[in-house]
Amino acid sequence: MFSSTLMKKTQVALVAGVALLAIYGFTARIGMGGDPKVGTNVGDKAPELAFMNADSTKLLKLSELRGKYVLIDFWASWCGPCRRENPSVVAAYNKYSKAKFKEGKGFEVYSVSLDKSRDAWKKAIEADKLNWKFHVSDLGAWSSEPARLYGVHSIPASFLVDPNGIIIAKNLRGETLDMEMDKYIKSF
Repeated sequence: MFSSTLMKKTQVALVAGVALLAIYGFTARIGMGGDPKVGTNVGDKAPELAFMNADSTKLLKLSELRGKYVLIDFWASWCGPCRRENPSVVAAYNKYSKAKFKEGKGFEVYSVSLDKSRDAWKKAIEADKLNWKFHVSDLGAWSSEPARLYGVHSIPASFLVDPNGIIIAKNLRGETLDMEMDKYIKSF
């Protein structure tokens, strides 16, 4: 009798311990206040970015775009695959910046350049017709702070952020960007 009672208490203690660990893991992930943790995985709150524009005249913050879907697009003027992807990003911007969403107030592209040369960067923006206003860089190339913050080790790289600042998808290209964005559209 003693051993079966002890065994039941041990089982209850183990179940309770596992439940506490699960709860701790969940609250550690979302934070004690219910907010998602800051990080670069799907489900994380996107880290803040605040860098100068292409003319080095204005600080542009990612958080300024809260309330919109945002494609954070890492690229560079010297990157062939990035330049070949730019027409898809332009098409997405043209299509979704005019769309009505189920949640949120629009779509914006926040371009992060890994260039070292301001002139080459600005020429590529113009040549590729990247007509949105959120272009930033610290001109640090692979040593740039935005690349470090987002763990970017190859480009092109992208992060799709919802109106609440949560990363909902990563590295969408061409049609996959359209397929993901179409999930959130109310009408065009």
